[in-house]
Amino acid sequence: MALVVAQEVPTSSSMAVPHGPAGVGEARHRMRDQLRVRGVSETVIDDAVLVLSELLSNAYRHGRPLGRGLVGDGDVRAAWHVDKTGRLTVEVTDGGGPTRPVPATPSVTARGGRGLNIITALADAWGVRDDVHGEVTVWVVVHAGHRHEDFATRVAAPSAAALPELAFADPFDDLD
Repeated sequence: MALVVAQEVPTSSSMAVPHGPAGVGEARHRMRDQLRVRGVSETVIDDAVLVLSELLSNAYRHGRPLGRGLVGDGDVRAAWHVDKTGRLTVEVTDGGGPTRPVPATPSVTARGGRGLNIITALADAWGVRDDVHGEVTVWVVVHAGHRHEDFATRVAAPSAAALPELAFADPFDDLD
């Protein structure tokens, strides 16, 4: 006779993450493990983990830790939730900062500034929520259904052949 123990899989999770790069890996692993057990597809998990990484990186670069700690001390809060329709929401809450999160237009050689553009490409929706205590939450909705395109397809520029107004083939037609 075998004993089968049912494991309850949480539909949501929240964790304190150190304010700085040290906790990002642990948060990513915990999210990945919990979403796998929940039956979320690997492509959606990959997107969600990337979104979580970007949000946490932005929180420690641009926000303060929760509470009264100085930059570098304390924690931020990471949370994710899968609702009954399969929509996955990822949130990161920090103690606020001098700026509001907005997508940037970095130069080709810039080392950063692409995080919210990546999030925009991966998300159904995203936004910022402020509370009365000065905490700032950036939330992202990632659809946990089947994705029809991969990330590279969604963010890549169209090919020259797909832009008839460029008429690249015309000058070369006489070469045959």
